[in-house]
Amino acid sequence: MTDLEQHTAPVEAWDAIAGQYDEHVAPGESELATAGLRLAGLRAGDSFLDVAAGPGGLSLPAARLGAKVLATDWSPRMIDRFTARAAAEGLDAEGRVMDCHALDLPDASFDVTGSQFGVMLVPDQPQALRELVRVTKPGGRVLLIAYGDPSQYEALHFFISAVQVVVPEFEGPADDEPMLEFQVADPAVLRRRLIDAGLTDVIVDTTHQERITVSSGRQLWNWTLGGNPIPGELIAEFSDGQRDDIVRVLDGMIRERSGGDEPLVLTAPLNIGVGTK
Repeated sequence: MTDLEQHTAPVEAWDAIAGQYDEHVAPGESELATAGLRLAGLRAGDSFLDVAAGPGGLSLPAARLGAKVLATDWSPRMIDRFTARAAAEGLDAEGRVMDCHALDLPDASFDVTGSQFGVMLVPDQPQALRELVRVTKPGGRVLLIAYGDPSQYEALHFFISAVQVVVPEFEGPADDEPMLEFQVADPAVLRRRLIDAGLTDVIVDTTHQERITVSSGRQLWNWTLGGNPIPGELIAEFSDGQRDDIVRVLDGMIRERSGGDEPLVLTAPLNIGVGTK
């Protein structure tokens, strides 16, 4: 087992947070997703594949733009959430359980393929990118949205700081642990991986940010634990009292940082890569 595989959460862990992700995380991804899809040139009537889609943070906006969408994820519960959302809105969209490293799809099937906060954290990202390219039609586009510099990921550091107030010995992820979320944090690395996967005319846009608006400690807690299984694993041994204390500390930090009763906006830099097959 490679170091990256050791730090990959199993499918059951993603199933376990599907409801939280759908409720607390995915709705806030829509504006960013739409910006990425426009950079990729998605048009009404295009066929679009979303890989490692979760409950549809990228694929639902694509369907709303008029694309014919297939959303894939290895978590059945994530796909169930996506399917329910798409049906409720009457969108032209299908969900299927699938591993991004070996897509069960024919070559050259889609006008645009993409992934937002999905393929960015898989253990064999180069293979997943090759699969994205394989199923894209000649002349089609591939989109990848991923986090940039982790030192500027405000929500992560905000959360860790609050935990350390309550549990001073808490260190968070070890410095020598591979952080899958940030494997293409360097725009040059993302560009090279897209080129190596077989794309041309590659651009990496670094002008966009993720923006998380929070009004309470509970809201930030839900967003953090709902977006990835790793935070939950890191605090798994904490007591209920410690968890409640962390939420209270987050409340105070949010009030102090926002200057009162106004919501607080926490940002993170993003890399949006687009290339042509």
